[in-house]
Amino acid sequence: MILPCGRPKGKEANMGLTIAQKIIRDHLVEGEMVPGREIGLRIDQTLTQDATGTMAYLEFEAMGIPRVRTELSVAYIDHNTLQSGFMNADDHRFIQSMAKKHGLKFSRPGNGICHQVHLERFGKPGKTLIGSDSHTPTGGGIGMLAMGAGGLDVAVAMGGGTYYINMPKMFKVELTGHLQPFVTAKDISLEILRILSVKGGVGAIIEWGGPGAKTLSVPERATITNMGTELGATTSIFPSDEVTKAFLEAEGRGRDYVPLASDPDAVYDRIIHIDLDTLTPKIACPHSPDKVVDVASLSDVKVDQVCIGSCTNSSFYDLLKVAGILKGKTIQPSVSLSLSPGSKQVLTMLADADALTDILSAGARLLECACGPCIGMGFSPNSAGVSLRTFNRNFEGRSGTKDGQVYLVSPETAAASALTGYITDPRTLGEAPDVTMPEAFRIDDSAVIDPAPVEEADQVEILKGPNIKECPVGDPLGDSLEGELVLKVGDNITTDHIMPAGSKILPYRSNVPHLSQYCFEVVDPSFPERAKAAGRSLIVGGENYGQGSSREHAALVPLYLGVRAVVAKSFARLHAANLINAGILPLTFEDPADYDKLSQGDQLQITHIQEGLETGSFLLEDASGVKIPLKGSFTERQKGMLRAGGLLKYVAAQGK
Repeated sequence: MILPCGRPKGKEANMGLTIAQKIIRDHLVEGEMVPGREIGLRIDQTLTQDATGTMAYLEFEAMGIPRVRTELSVAYIDHNTLQSGFMNADDHRFIQSMAKKHGLKFSRPGNGICHQVHLERFGKPGKTLIGSDSHTPTGGGIGMLAMGAGGLDVAVAMGGGTYYINMPKMFKVELTGHLQPFVTAKDISLEILRILSVKGGVGAIIEWGGPGAKTLSVPERATITNMGTELGATTSIFPSDEVTKAFLEAEGRGRDYVPLASDPDAVYDRIIHIDLDTLTPKIACPHSPDKVVDVASLSDVKVDQVCIGSCTNSSFYDLLKVAGILKGKTIQPSVSLSLSPGSKQVLTMLADADALTDILSAGARLLECACGPCIGMGFSPNSAGVSLRTFNRNFEGRSGTKDGQVYLVSPETAAASALTGYITDPRTLGEAPDVTMPEAFRIDDSAVIDPAPVEEADQVEILKGPNIKECPVGDPLGDSLEGELVLKVGDNITTDHIMPAGSKILPYRSNVPHLSQYCFEVVDPSFPERAKAAGRSLIVGGENYGQGSSREHAALVPLYLGVRAVVAKSFARLHAANLINAGILPLTFEDPADYDKLSQGDQLQITHIQEGLETGSFLLEDASGVKIPLKGSFTERQKGMLRAGGLLKYVAAQGK
């Protein structure tokens, strides 16, 4: 039963609501607002990008729904824009034809990175948004409940289906003071990562508030909500206030503004205080976003490469500051500098303001308005090269160079370091550039293509190239599972470890059989062949297994290779959901110390699975008779999905 108005239950029932709780209340379809309980939400908007989108649209096509049923769905092309062969071009053509036929807007290659463009042109305060990209929480910068999701979840939402999550806890970060010159929103993001770690936000929504929040522009807020993904948080959100209103009006979308704030007596599970007056420039060291230290402490580190852009720090506001630092100067000969504007809007406005000339004259290389180096799609560093990036992730090998040493920094630190050739605290440069938000942005939506009218949709042909293969589908979960422990890995295994990105691999995101050759390549290149030879198999992992991207390929490819269960000390939220969607059983150790009792190559068996789904208790046994208790908590819907063989089969069965 849902409480009146969907209010929280328990001790919070008579208290005020947080921003996120208000949006959840207004979109609640199933469940109760009790932390940890499964809830179902109505989704207003969806977005996809091309690295995950092709599979999402194949899944949507398999559902047989003629037209999307959301208020707005947008298909973006921003990841696989390097067209060195036919594969990416074919995928883009397929996505465009799907968008035209089924009622989505289509953002063409070159129009920009999905999160930046969506913030500029489509996001609305108080609305729900899910996207097949883990950094969809960028939309929280304007007061959206925006969450990353697996492609199949997005496909279901596009068809009008409910999106399910466990009701999160509520954290609040109270900001006081003002950012000092050369200290930025990126430094706030790195500071919260230092405090909480990459798993400190798991199971929580992080609300940003306090008097310091009012001093931050929408691009600064979006940087912070974008980086909240690296905390493992469900999402992050800012109030919708006068700052939000001014941004939307500058984008010609003032009508989309609605005020949104938490109640004065809202209850939070944790409150964290950050004093902006005392914050200093931060840097995340290889190979994790939470290995954060002061920039000043690394002044003796020589820099080979600097990359400025990505969905985190590629706004007009960010790049104007870069231009101000570089104007009239030249980067060090030993440094290679790239610039990836977040959108066509950003690029044209930089050109109009002559800021682009200042950046290029300093020695920067201009890349496309796309994700590019952030996902290893070009501009990889030299062997063992030190690369400073204004991105959100620095996982090992993600840059495309296996031994690349990637650091995460603000645009100001990046520009300063490009000028000196060493990691440099930008406060040593003198006076900071004075940059303010424009009263009006340059509006040009010519690269966004509208779908065909409903009456013409039947005439639209879906165009598929030879690289597009069917999505693998799981088998119904029986009562026992026997198989080899085909891979044992440690803590913080990311989706980049499981299913790498990069220019050689991303073109095959719509071809799982080919993609499978690269599964766990960074960890163990022999894994694909061993998994195939084993038939049905299991994987064992440590803490926070599956952190990082929302890419469902990190579940679909192991499924294709025969993996039927993953046992870990703990899981990242998105990956656990994707495993269940694929029909793979995710279980955790009742006693984490039992992890040490298992070795790669062990023959394992899990019995009485159907009973375990009901009780939450499972038993793992190896060939020598060692018994290890496991646990798994699943909702009735998730049990149904696992028994059916995954979400696609479950949806098909529900429709009968």
